[in-house]
Amino acid sequence: MQVIHDTEDFEPPRRGSVITIGAYDGVHVGHRAVIAEVRMRAAAQQAESIVVTFDRHPASVVRPESAPPLLTDLAQKLELLADTGVDRTLVVRFDQARSEESAEDFVSEMLVSRLRVRSVVVGHDFHFGQGRRGNVALLSEMGNQLGFDVLGMRLVGEDAGTEAVSSTRIRRLLSEGSVESVIPLLGRPHEVRGQVVHGDGRAGAELGFPTANVAVPGDILLPADGIYAGRYQRPDGSSITAALSLGRRPTFYPEGAPLLLEAHLLDFHGDLYGEEARVRFVGRLRDELRFDSAEELVAQMGRDVAQVRARLTH
Repeated sequence: MQVIHDTEDFEPPRRGSVITIGAYDGVHVGHRAVIAEVRMRAAAQQAESIVVTFDRHPASVVRPESAPPLLTDLAQKLELLADTGVDRTLVVRFDQARSEESAEDFVSEMLVSRLRVRSVVVGHDFHFGQGRRGNVALLSEMGNQLGFDVLGMRLVGEDAGTEAVSSTRIRRLLSEGSVESVIPLLGRPHEVRGQVVHGDGRAGAELGFPTANVAVPGDILLPADGIYAGRYQRPDGSSITAALSLGRRPTFYPEGAPLLLEAHLLDFHGDLYGEEARVRFVGRLRDELRFDSAEELVAQMGRDVAQVRARLTH
């Protein structure tokens, strides 16, 4: 997949393009259904398949006070889009000026002039442009004038009479700690990334369960506080089963400490400091609890690790 930016000079597709537009946060199964339709139409028309997305979530500019936390950062989003087999992804810089651009100007300048669009595929509830005035009806009206067709797809899950697959639904489930429930919606476990940093050393030195403290950027969505079974992926691609603790360590900090993601890697001994980790949440074990003594906490940690081992190792 070729990644291009709207700030760059790039050669328009010679044979035209079939495109989809959106934030594509999470690149979940609903997103991939739309992209599959884009690729199928592009192949039939001998055109390029292109995803048009943004360098940040548009809500972070339009309504920053209520912008949702992200399921994926830009780098991870581009990796996931590459896995779909799309020909190109165009990353649009979304700033204040872009937020004030009319839907009509965006279509004329970006889709028609720069991408030579022949077909647009989006969800039927898609909105874009200043004031969210752009929608499928406007795209269809402009397509009739400018020579492209438009498909507004039903969302995955709607036809089954269930709640549609959406980034909003996935965020809600994660905020409830339902990490298992999002796996079929994302098509994979929820993953967060961050650098392994030094902590207070208590988990290893005092409790006997050394952990990697993963510093996750503040704009990335973490599940609800709790204890989880998961996987830790190292930069070399190796994956290690891990017991994950996400919370504020109430046994030692009754008033609450900063949120911390700790990963105890099963059967691993080595230095992880400074490396970029990828942590995947596979299953929830329990809530984070306050114990009356360190000994009680250690005993429970032993049970947690045993449960993770039974669940995720073979």
